[in-house]
Amino acid sequence: MSIPTAAAPVAEKRRRGRLARPERMAQILHELSESGSLHVGDLSRRFGVSEATLRRDLTALEEQRLLTRTHGGALAQEVDYELPVRYREAQSRDGKRAIAREAVRRLPPEPHVIGLTGGSTTAALAKELPQRADLTVVTNALNTAMDLVLRPRVKLVVVGGVSRPRSYELVGPWAEQVLASINIGTAFIGVDGIDVAGGLTTHDENEARTNRAMLCRAQRVVVVADGSKLGRRTLARIADVGEIHELITDSTADEDAVAAIRAAGVRVTVVDVFPGKTVSRSLG
Repeated sequence: MSIPTAAAPVAEKRRRGRLARPERMAQILHELSESGSLHVGDLSRRFGVSEATLRRDLTALEEQRLLTRTHGGALAQEVDYELPVRYREAQSRDGKRAIAREAVRRLPPEPHVIGLTGGSTTAALAKELPQRADLTVVTNALNTAMDLVLRPRVKLVVVGGVSRPRSYELVGPWAEQVLASINIGTAFIGVDGIDVAGGLTTHDENEARTNRAMLCRAQRVVVVADGSKLGRRTLARIADVGEIHELITDSTADEDAVAAIRAAGVRVTVVDVFPGKTVSRSLG
Protein backbone atom coordinates (compact mmCIF):
# COMPACT_ATOMS: atom_id res chain seq x y z
CA MET A 1 0.00 0.00 0.00
CA SER A 2 1.41 3.39 -0.95
CA ILE A 3 1.84 5.92 1.83
CA PRO A 4 0.69 9.50 1.08
CA THR A 5 3.09 12.38 1.57
CA ALA A 6 2.78 14.81 4.45
CA ALA A 7 1.57 17.47 2.02
CA ALA A 8 -1.37 15.36 0.84
CA PRO A 9 -3.90 16.50 3.48
CA VAL A 10 -3.02 20.15 2.76
CA ALA A 11 -3.36 19.64 -0.99
CA GLU A 12 -6.74 17.99 -0.47
CA LYS A 13 -7.96 20.92 1.60
CA ARG A 14 -6.80 23.33 -1.09
CA ARG A 15 -8.89 21.44 -3.63
CA ARG A 16 -11.96 21.53 -1.37
CA GLY A 17 -11.56 25.18 -0.38
CA ARG A 18 -9.32 27.72 1.26
CA LEU A 19 -7.37 26.91 4.38
CA ALA A 20 -8.26 28.69 7.60
CA ARG A 21 -5.73 31.35 8.56
CA PRO A 22 -3.97 29.33 11.32
CA GLU A 23 -3.58 26.35 8.95
CA ARG A 24 -2.31 28.64 6.19
CA MET A 25 0.24 30.28 8.48
CA ALA A 26 1.41 26.91 9.76
CA GLN A 27 1.90 25.73 6.18
CA ILE A 28 3.80 28.93 5.33
CA LEU A 29 6.23 28.24 8.18
CA HIS A 30 6.57 24.60 7.13
CA GLU A 31 7.37 25.51 3.51
CA LEU A 32 9.72 28.27 4.63
CA SER A 33 11.68 25.86 6.81
CA GLU A 34 12.22 23.64 3.76
CA SER A 35 12.93 26.24 1.06
CA GLY A 36 14.52 29.09 3.03
CA SER A 37 12.56 31.77 1.18
CA LEU A 38 9.08 32.37 -0.22
CA HIS A 39 7.50 34.86 -2.62
CA VAL A 40 4.10 36.42 -2.01
CA GLY A 41 2.99 35.82 -5.60
CA ASP A 42 3.77 32.10 -5.40
CA LEU A 43 1.98 31.81 -2.07
CA SER A 44 -1.07 33.62 -3.44
CA ARG A 45 -1.39 31.14 -6.30
CA ARG A 46 -0.88 28.11 -4.07
CA PHE A 47 -3.31 29.15 -1.34
CA GLY A 48 -5.89 30.89 -3.53
CA VAL A 49 -5.93 34.11 -1.49
CA SER A 50 -4.91 37.66 -2.35
CA GLU A 51 -1.36 38.95 -2.07
CA ALA A 52 -2.59 41.52 0.44
CA THR A 53 -3.84 38.70 2.67
CA LEU A 54 -0.50 36.89 2.42
CA ARG A 55 1.40 40.08 3.27
CA ARG A 56 -0.67 40.42 6.44
CA ASP A 57 0.10 36.80 7.31
CA LEU A 58 3.83 37.34 6.80
CA THR A 59 3.79 40.54 8.82
CA ALA A 60 2.04 38.77 11.71
CA LEU A 61 4.61 35.97 11.63
CA GLU A 62 7.48 38.47 11.51
CA GLU A 63 6.10 40.24 14.58
CA GLN A 64 6.40 36.89 16.38
CA ARG A 65 10.00 36.60 15.11
CA LEU A 66 9.22 33.47 13.14
CA LEU A 67 10.50 34.82 9.80
CA THR A 68 12.09 37.88 8.20
CA ARG A 69 10.03 39.95 5.74
CA THR A 70 11.61 40.94 2.44
CA HIS A 71 10.37 42.98 -0.49
CA GLY A 72 7.87 40.62 -2.07
CA GLY A 73 8.27 37.71 0.30
CA ALA A 74 10.01 36.30 3.37
CA LEU A 75 13.18 34.57 4.53
CA ALA A 76 13.55 31.85 7.14
CA GLN A 77 15.23 32.70 10.41
CA GLU A 78 18.88 31.66 10.54
CA VAL A 79 18.18 29.32 13.46
CA ASP A 80 16.03 26.18 13.41
CA TYR A 81 13.12 27.54 15.42
CA GLU A 82 10.51 25.63 17.36
CA LEU A 83 7.00 26.42 16.15
CA PRO A 84 4.64 27.61 18.89
CA VAL A 85 2.03 24.98 19.73
CA ARG A 86 -0.81 27.17 18.38
CA TYR A 87 0.65 26.73 14.88
CA ARG A 88 1.66 23.10 15.34
CA GLU A 89 -1.95 22.27 16.20
CA ALA A 90 -2.94 23.44 12.71
CA GLN A 91 -0.44 21.10 11.02
CA SER A 92 -1.55 17.57 10.12
CA ARG A 93 -4.80 18.17 12.00
CA ASP A 94 -6.65 15.17 10.53
CA GLY A 95 -3.78 12.83 11.31
CA LYS A 96 -3.47 14.06 14.89
CA ARG A 97 -7.19 13.63 15.48
CA ALA A 98 -7.06 10.08 14.10
CA ILE A 99 -4.02 9.27 16.27
CA ALA A 100 -5.83 10.67 19.31
CA ARG A 101 -8.90 8.52 18.69
CA GLU A 102 -6.73 5.43 18.33
CA ALA A 103 -4.90 6.29 21.55
CA VAL A 104 -8.15 6.59 23.51
CA ARG A 105 -8.85 2.96 22.58
CA ARG A 106 -5.88 2.02 24.80
CA LEU A 107 -7.77 3.05 27.95
CA PRO A 108 -8.93 0.06 30.03
CA PRO A 109 -12.54 -0.12 31.27
CA GLU A 110 -11.48 -0.10 34.92
CA PRO A 111 -10.28 3.00 36.87
CA HIS A 112 -7.09 4.32 35.33
CA VAL A 113 -4.51 7.09 35.70
CA ILE A 114 -3.09 8.53 32.48
CA GLY A 115 -0.32 11.03 31.92
CA LEU A 116 -0.31 13.60 29.14
CA THR A 117 2.75 15.66 28.27
CA GLY A 118 2.47 18.83 26.23
CA GLY A 119 2.25 18.89 22.46
CA SER A 120 -0.28 19.28 19.69
CA THR A 121 -1.04 15.55 19.38
CA THR A 122 -1.50 15.03 23.12
CA ALA A 123 -3.73 18.13 23.14
CA ALA A 124 -5.87 16.45 20.46
CA LEU A 125 -5.96 13.32 22.62
CA ALA A 126 -7.26 15.30 25.60
CA LYS A 127 -10.17 16.53 23.50
CA GLU A 128 -11.11 12.92 22.68
CA LEU A 129 -11.08 11.62 26.26
CA PRO A 130 -14.42 10.24 27.47
CA GLN A 131 -16.34 11.67 30.43
CA ARG A 132 -15.43 9.05 33.02
CA ALA A 133 -15.53 9.54 36.79
CA ASP A 134 -12.94 6.76 37.20
CA LEU A 135 -10.40 8.50 34.94
CA THR A 136 -7.56 10.56 36.42
CA VAL A 137 -5.41 12.71 34.13
CA VAL A 138 -1.97 13.95 35.18
CA THR A 139 -0.57 16.67 32.93
CA ASN A 140 2.03 19.41 32.82
CA ALA A 141 0.35 21.13 29.84
CA LEU A 142 -1.65 24.28 30.56
CA ASN A 143 -3.75 24.05 27.38
CA THR A 144 -4.69 20.45 28.18
CA ALA A 145 -5.57 21.43 31.74
CA MET A 146 -7.82 24.22 30.46
CA ASP A 147 -9.69 21.71 28.29
CA LEU A 148 -10.10 19.10 31.01
CA VAL A 149 -11.01 21.41 33.89
CA LEU A 150 -14.33 21.96 32.11
CA ARG A 151 -15.11 18.24 32.51
CA PRO A 152 -15.94 17.83 36.20
CA ARG A 153 -16.25 14.04 35.99
CA VAL A 154 -12.57 13.69 35.05
CA LYS A 155 -10.14 14.04 37.96
CA LEU A 156 -7.39 16.44 36.90
CA VAL A 157 -3.91 16.68 38.43
CA VAL A 158 -1.77 19.57 37.17
CA VAL A 159 1.89 19.49 38.16
CA GLY A 160 3.63 22.72 39.10
CA GLY A 161 6.64 24.21 37.42
CA VAL A 162 7.84 27.06 35.23
CA SER A 163 5.81 27.71 32.08
CA ARG A 164 7.21 27.47 28.55
CA PRO A 165 5.24 29.92 26.36
CA ARG A 166 5.93 28.04 23.11
CA SER A 167 4.59 24.70 24.34
CA TYR A 168 2.30 25.77 27.22
CA GLU A 169 4.14 23.25 29.41
CA LEU A 170 5.13 23.46 33.07
CA VAL A 171 8.68 22.17 33.45
CA GLY A 172 11.57 22.06 35.88
CA PRO A 173 12.34 20.71 39.37
CA TRP A 174 8.92 21.55 40.84
CA ALA A 175 7.14 19.59 38.11
CA GLU A 176 9.55 16.69 38.51
CA GLN A 177 9.06 16.67 42.30
CA VAL A 178 5.29 16.28 41.94
CA LEU A 179 5.65 13.59 39.27
CA ALA A 180 8.00 11.61 41.52
CA SER A 181 5.12 11.15 43.98
CA ILE A 182 2.56 9.93 41.42
CA ASN A 183 1.91 6.49 39.90
CA ILE A 184 0.65 6.52 36.30
CA GLY A 185 -0.94 3.64 34.43
CA THR A 186 -0.41 4.85 30.86
CA ALA A 187 1.69 7.86 29.84
CA PHE A 188 1.04 9.38 26.42
CA ILE A 189 4.19 11.21 25.38
CA GLY A 190 4.41 13.85 22.66
CA VAL A 191 7.74 14.34 20.89
CA ASP A 192 9.39 16.61 18.33
CA GLY A 193 11.37 13.72 16.92
CA ILE A 194 11.74 9.95 17.21
CA ASP A 195 14.16 7.50 15.63
CA VAL A 196 16.12 4.50 16.78
CA ALA A 197 19.51 6.21 17.04
CA GLY A 198 18.34 9.53 18.46
CA GLY A 199 15.56 8.22 20.67
CA LEU A 200 12.65 10.41 21.74
CA THR A 201 13.65 14.07 21.43
CA THR A 202 12.33 17.57 21.99
CA HIS A 203 13.61 21.11 21.42
CA ASP A 204 14.07 22.05 25.08
CA GLU A 205 16.26 20.33 27.68
CA ASN A 206 13.99 21.25 30.62
CA GLU A 207 10.98 19.86 28.79
CA ALA A 208 12.92 16.67 28.08
CA ARG A 209 13.71 16.15 31.78
CA THR A 210 10.12 16.75 32.87
CA ASN A 211 8.75 14.45 30.18
CA ARG A 212 11.22 11.79 31.24
CA ALA A 213 10.04 12.17 34.84
CA MET A 214 6.50 11.37 33.70
CA LEU A 215 7.66 8.48 31.52
CA CYS A 216 9.54 6.90 34.44
CA ARG A 217 6.42 6.91 36.64
CA ALA A 218 4.28 5.03 34.08
CA GLN A 219 3.60 1.31 33.83
CA ARG A 220 3.03 1.68 30.09
CA VAL A 221 4.44 4.34 27.75
CA VAL A 222 2.80 5.24 24.43
CA VAL A 223 4.30 7.83 22.10
CA VAL A 224 1.78 9.70 19.94
CA ALA A 225 3.39 11.44 16.96
CA ASP A 226 2.32 12.33 13.44
CA GLY A 227 4.41 11.05 10.55
CA SER A 228 6.59 14.17 10.28
CA LYS A 229 8.24 13.33 13.62
CA LEU A 230 9.60 9.92 12.57
CA GLY A 231 13.24 9.83 11.53
CA ARG A 232 13.76 13.29 13.01
CA ARG A 233 16.09 14.33 15.86
CA THR A 234 16.01 17.54 17.88
CA LEU A 235 18.18 18.91 20.68
CA ALA A 236 17.24 17.11 23.88
CA ARG A 237 16.76 13.38 24.40
CA ILE A 238 13.82 12.24 26.52
CA ALA A 239 14.43 8.50 26.39
CA ASP A 240 15.65 5.64 24.23
CA VAL A 241 13.18 4.02 21.85
CA GLY A 242 13.56 0.79 23.82
CA GLU A 243 12.00 2.45 26.88
CA ILE A 244 8.57 2.78 25.27
CA HIS A 245 5.91 0.15 24.64
CA GLU A 246 4.05 1.54 21.64
CA LEU A 247 4.15 4.23 18.99
CA ILE A 248 0.92 5.47 17.40
CA THR A 249 1.53 7.45 14.20
CA ASP A 250 -0.16 8.13 10.87
CA SER A 251 0.34 6.98 7.30
CA THR A 252 2.46 9.97 6.29
CA ALA A 253 5.32 8.36 8.25
CA ASP A 254 8.34 7.09 6.35
CA GLU A 255 8.04 3.32 5.96
CA ASP A 256 11.73 2.72 6.69
CA ALA A 257 11.51 4.74 9.92
CA VAL A 258 8.45 2.74 10.97
CA ALA A 259 10.22 -0.54 10.20
CA ALA A 260 13.32 0.47 12.18
CA ILE A 261 11.28 1.33 15.28
CA ARG A 262 9.36 -1.91 14.96
CA ALA A 263 12.64 -3.83 14.67
CA ALA A 264 13.71 -2.24 17.98
CA GLY A 265 10.89 -4.16 19.66
CA VAL A 266 8.28 -1.40 19.82
CA ARG A 267 4.67 -2.06 18.86
CA VAL A 268 3.78 0.38 16.07
CA THR A 269 0.22 1.32 15.13
CA VAL A 270 -0.14 3.27 11.89
CA VAL A 271 -3.43 5.10 11.43
CA ASP A 272 -4.24 5.46 7.72
CA VAL A 273 -5.77 8.84 7.00
CA PHE A 274 -7.55 9.52 3.73
CA PRO A 275 -10.36 11.95 2.88
CA GLY A 276 -13.49 10.44 4.41
CA LYS A 277 -11.74 7.25 5.55
CA THR A 278 -9.65 6.34 8.60
CA VAL A 279 -8.45 2.82 9.39
CA SER A 280 -5.62 1.56 11.56
CA ARG A 281 -3.12 -1.25 11.25
CA SER A 282 -0.79 -2.51 13.96
CA LEU A 283 2.76 -3.68 13.36
CA GLY A 284 4.65 -5.76 15.87
